[in-house]
Amino acid sequence: MPPKPKITKEMVIDAAFKVAREEGWENINARIVSNKLNCSTHPVMYHFATIENLKLAAFERTDQFHLEYLMNVSGNEEEIMLGIGLNYIRFAVDEPNLFRFLFQSGYTKGNSLLEMINSEGLKPVLSAMQQGMNLDLDQMDLDQAKEVFITLAMFVHGYASIIANNSLEFDEKLIAEHLERVYTGAILSIQSS
Repeated sequence: MPPKPKITKEMVIDAAFKVAREEGWENINARIVSNKLNCSTHPVMYHFATIENLKLAAFERTDQFHLEYLMNVSGNEEEIMLGIGLNYIRFAVDEPNLFRFLFQSGYTKGNSLLEMINSEGLKPVLSAMQQGMNLDLDQMDLDQAKEVFITLAMFVHGYASIIANNSLEFDEKLIAEHLERVYTGAILSIQSS
């Protein structure tokens, strides 16, 4: 009789991510995750002593997936910034369960906007923003990029939240026009101060 395939920690995290993506983060539990893996609950609980720890691991995987999704843009610098903003909103359209997990589940507690803006994970976005604003990479310009980011973040998060909760249809052309106005206005405001 061949040995049973070994269920790794990564396999368990992948299965929990799939549950969050398909059914919502609230449905991550040992039984549902083990069903995804076609195994008993034992391997799930072997790798994660608590379901809370499994949800945190799935949250981290979702966060990384979200960052990769955001950064999947091309074009000139200004188009890249607008593309990142549109991708943030598009993520709420394409992945509403994951969007709610990231931003409406309470798992981001302790991560204030100021903590987020100074995090390592945001550096690629701020770098793209600095390039889009034609800024040098010194500290003053980084602070300016952060100010523009905060303005854009509030705008795109509002749009994305409304869409993820089925309260607004996604109209890419209209949203792109609004995003362009906010982006231009934020840059003009920074340049005039």
